[in-house]
Amino acid sequence: MQASRLHSFLKGIRVVDLSRYLPGPLASLMLSDLGASVLKVESPQGDGIETLGPLRADGRSAWHEAINGGKEILRLDLQQAGDREVLWRLLDDVDIVLESFRPGVLAKIGFTTTEMHRRNPRIIIASLSGYGQQGPLSQAAGHDINYLATAGFLSDVGADRHTPALVSPPVADTFGSMFALSSILAALYDRERSGEGCYIDLALADAVAPILTFAFSEVDGPRARAARAEDFLSGGWACYGVYRCADGQEVALGAIEPKFWAAFCEAAGHPQWVTRQQEPLPQRALKAEVAAFFRSQSLGAILAQFAQVDCCLSPVLDTASAAATAHAKARRVVQRGADGSFQAVFPVWVDGLPPSARSRLRHIAQKAKEDGHAS
Repeated sequence: MQASRLHSFLKGIRVVDLSRYLPGPLASLMLSDLGASVLKVESPQGDGIETLGPLRADGRSAWHEAINGGKEILRLDLQQAGDREVLWRLLDDVDIVLESFRPGVLAKIGFTTTEMHRRNPRIIIASLSGYGQQGPLSQAAGHDINYLATAGFLSDVGADRHTPALVSPPVADTFGSMFALSSILAALYDRERSGEGCYIDLALADAVAPILTFAFSEVDGPRARAARAEDFLSGGWACYGVYRCADGQEVALGAIEPKFWAAFCEAAGHPQWVTRQQEPLPQRALKAEVAAFFRSQSLGAILAQFAQVDCCLSPVLDTASAAATAHAKARRVVQRGADGSFQAVFPVWVDGLPPSARSRLRHIAQKAKEDGHAS
């Protein structure tokens, strides 16, 4: 099959990724998908993500393999002068560097942004940290749960006002990756005009704010803030929610537009619900009636009843089931790689061609450190 142009958009762009765990490596994974050459530099002990998640049959970390497909990995001990010199030779001839050390750590071992730009004026440096390079929390430790809590996200997540819930996959980490990616791509475009690189300071906690655009628009507004699970899209609206069927399976109903809600109510045999869509929130009574309807039938029966009804109703699938759907197979967003494991590839078709699966990551022999590059 002909390869998509997607994978050559960044051909010739070289990336050194010094980051760990999810946010930085996910951003460099997307850069690799777009055609950039990515060298991930790890400590001699490897990336901490290798100690998390499941192991594959060959003993490798499934998460580490998934987040580093298509990259090359070189292990350096940056406490050693020789290995620091290897990294300098890499940075002197690279387009993008990603790092996720705590603010100030990289500078302490000599890799200041000023010196990197002096030696390589075109380099684009992207620092991903929990709370940014400046500010009262810049040195605070944290993970996704802390960033979501600090940003105001977790207060609205849960089944009811008294029951908080966790979110998986990590929201701040993944959105931080995407904001890093978009910023880097914009910086590459600007460099074509200015000839100069730049320094990108991205706090994962800050990356949550744009997700909360609607919520922040209501601060100081006339409407009282809704409690957890009682707002329009968080569980208070009967037409927008997840319901359990008689066999324990679940369906997602997203009948926001009046025409979709009306179609659902008519097909469900409850036309009296149509005029109740805009009852005050939280719609506990109406939700209970809708829930009782779904509990009266199995998922199969529900899907058969609504097969020809245009009302935004979908079964809730796990990832294995999602990968097996006709939609996933047609769109090729989830593919099996060379090793047989599933990959969630870059989700974009270009000129009618789908994305391709990634090659496996490749560890560079330690002797290649002497050359300071992957070749």
